[in-house]
Amino acid sequence: MAVPKRKMSRSNTRSRRAQWKTSVVPTVTCVNPACREQHLSHTACPSCGQYGAKGARRQVTQA
Repeated sequence: MAVPKRKMSRSNTRSRRAQWKTSVVPTVTCVNPACREQHLSHTACPSCGQYGAKGARRQVTQA
């Protein structure tokens, strides 16, 4: 198991951590013509509940 020989300074640690950046979450447009909102791909639309292009058979309902 690798163990560092010397303590890493705060500035070096923070400079290294500054390179960790978040990326933009990709969204898709809802296929429902009445909705057309942006939502995460492979999930149901939070505003209208439709999942995919075949909305008549795959409508997500509240339990």
